[in-house]
Amino acid sequence: MGRRIICISIAILMIFSVKSQVTQAENRHVSAQAAILMEQESGRVLYEKNAHDQLRIASITKIMTALLAIESGKMNEMVKVSNRAEGTEGSSIYLRAGEEMALEDLVYGLMLRSGNDAAVAIAEHVGGSLEGFVYLMNEKAKQIGMYNTLFQNPHGLDDHEDHFSTAYDMALLTQYAMQVEQYRTISSTKSHRVDGEQIRVWKNKNRLLTELYSYSTGGKTGFTKRAKRTLVSTAEKNENKYIVVTLNAPSDWHDHMNLFEWAFDQYETETIIDKGMIKGIDHPFYKDRIYVPHPFLYPLNDSEKKSLELSLTLDDPPQKSGQEQRFDQQKVGHYDVLVYNEVIGRVPVIYEAPVEQEKSFWTNFKNVFSFYIGVKPYD
Repeated sequence: MGRRIICISIAILMIFSVKSQVTQAENRHVSAQAAILMEQESGRVLYEKNAHDQLRIASITKIMTALLAIESGKMNEMVKVSNRAEGTEGSSIYLRAGEEMALEDLVYGLMLRSGNDAAVAIAEHVGGSLEGFVYLMNEKAKQIGMYNTLFQNPHGLDDHEDHFSTAYDMALLTQYAMQVEQYRTISSTKSHRVDGEQIRVWKNKNRLLTELYSYSTGGKTGFTKRAKRTLVSTAEKNENKYIVVTLNAPSDWHDHMNLFEWAFDQYETETIIDKGMIKGIDHPFYKDRIYVPHPFLYPLNDSEKKSLELSLTLDDPPQKSGQEQRFDQQKVGHYDVLVYNEVIGRVPVIYEAPVEQEKSFWTNFKNVFSFYIGVKPYD
């Protein structure tokens, strides 16, 4: 299949200008040295301020630590606390060397109370050693696309000069983590109780979640003397989901609430292309045979909704008849989603071949035999 022969442009309700919208957002006062506002599903950046500057990140590092613990598949295992974990400085859940605690409970202590001792205990158990876990952290960062990040510990303490990330990278990490159900559950938990020889009850330090902002769905706080206040938070309203990250923000609670409110007021996440069969195609090979495998959602403001364009491009169909099965479940084209003539997304188009009516002798024999012995055939 060489050149493209079918190209259909459909003007629909939508668009303003991405650059203009970012400029408008930048007029808002944000106390942070670096900040970003990202739509959670699409990854569209609606606001940024020094978002790619490499800065210290303090305890929001623990988002990566929690994610790796969850993805390890070891959450039900018991972890024996080491002397190294007990002796970790800074915020703590007061672990004692030699005691055992479920990895899942340690992750709750990590995320809710920002336990540095929990971070070391998790790292040693999941990574085999603190150093081994740090290696896993950086490998995962590369996988996610956090190209301006370097982790040197699992907690974010200022014990290395080259432990850093960016507001943008931390938003990418959060976008990834929010796809993981157990992470969403832990991040959004206001308090957690651990029973055992010592009963522990932890209240989440994230005041957006516990008292300040009703649309908060979780996040992670951070602070060190060198990093100052850092904060990652997520929020959802009417199925619109956003991520805000601030680094070195004296007024981080207000920064986050103000950016969330602006986004909820100005944008709405639209289903621009829905999943399913594409109608209105008259070409005999493609008619009622092509579909979109997944929807395309994107946040748009009222002005943008007047300027959206969809462009459907399909490959040359085969010149000979009877070729349908060759193309079954294959990509045969794509939709381009344009905003002010700029492509903001591309969605594949898949071909579904007609069901073959004639079955082989052995298939028919198998179905008849199955009928007589009372077994439902599956073709």
